[in-house]
Amino acid sequence: MRTLRRMMTAGMCGVALAAALTAPANAGAAGDEGAGSGTGAGTGGSTGNAGSTSSAGAAESRGGAGGADAFDGAVGPNLAWRLGDSGSQARFRGLAAVNRRTAWVAGSQGTVLRTADGGKSWRNVSPPGAGALEFRDVEAFDGRHAVVLAIGEGEASRVFRTDDGGASWTESFRNTDPAAFYDCMTFFDARHGIALSDPVGGKYRILSTGDGGRSWRVLPSAGMPAAQPGEAAFAASGQCLVSSGSRDAWIATGGAATARVLHSADRGHTWTVTAAPIPAGDPARGVFGLAFRDARHGLAVGGDYRPGEPSPRTAATTGDGGANWSLARRQPPSYRSGVAWLPYSRSAALAVGPTGSELTLDGGRRWRTFDTGSYDTVDCAPDLSCWASGEKGRIARLSVAGR
Repeated sequence: MRTLRRMMTAGMCGVALAAALTAPANAGAAGDEGAGSGTGAGTGGSTGNAGSTSSAGAAESRGGAGGADAFDGAVGPNLAWRLGDSGSQARFRGLAAVNRRTAWVAGSQGTVLRTADGGKSWRNVSPPGAGALEFRDVEAFDGRHAVVLAIGEGEASRVFRTDDGGASWTESFRNTDPAAFYDCMTFFDARHGIALSDPVGGKYRILSTGDGGRSWRVLPSAGMPAAQPGEAAFAASGQCLVSSGSRDAWIATGGAATARVLHSADRGHTWTVTAAPIPAGDPARGVFGLAFRDARHGLAVGGDYRPGEPSPRTAATTGDGGANWSLARRQPPSYRSGVAWLPYSRSAALAVGPTGSELTLDGGRRWRTFDTGSYDTVDCAPDLSCWASGEKGRIARLSVAGR
């Protein structure tokens, strides 16, 4: 009964959040100005971002390419990132949202932080002696149990696990193959997970655990399709390898002639592959992040990560588990590295990158900017809290105006 009540409460909160996101922005020009001021209050470094985004939205409604679209009025002053002080200058590309009070981030210089008070304060819980490592992914099961992945060639790729909130860590995997370079990891449940290495011997390598990351083994490569020349995964947001449900996983690739998405329905033992419409053809371009809300409905984001380089096609959707992909009708304006579905929603999701954040309310067909701050990755928890993190120690939690 207690579990049922929690589920019902979460469902009602989901409806309320969806209503807040889709409500018109106070239905008037005067409301736009007032809502913009309300959003900025207490959002730290995002204050100016929310204001400038509202202005851009108004200009587009008056005659921009989007025209007078009802979607335009649904985004902008309602949302903002509430940026806090992490006390760190590390770049956090790994993020795990547990709930509205608890989250973990992992980043450069071997840094791992954890908050237990909604981001008001962050505790440095980095593994001892890890200062030379680059953490790019973290998977947290709660406030005490988490697994972090360090990337790099050879022994730089490592996995650590904590069972006491980061007070102590155990190194559970150290790569000894100089040809391997691990990028991302994902968990299907508290025990079963996989990690991804760039191609070794012409195929992506999969590492598997069945005990929550305490031990790992390399899976046979017979069920893995051949990689393209120059193809790799991007360790930009911890989302180049994602999962949904108990068995399905997906890999995002780039760098080669064609960006691709690989899908496994058996926890990484066998894979199928399909081309993605986000351009590649260069080591800096391709699909950088994926998110699936179930075994069929997914989002892909990417582009060209080099500052100033155009990325006209940065987002795509699938409704058949990644067998086919379609470009978004309204694209994010530039490269995006992270993407996440809002819990309990079939249509709302967030995308982030170094130049801003977008919201979609129609399953990824149209994206609208609501913030211009720099973030690398985004994650949402079952209690509807969403977090983002990125360069210079930036960590923020999503805020809805008036709530």
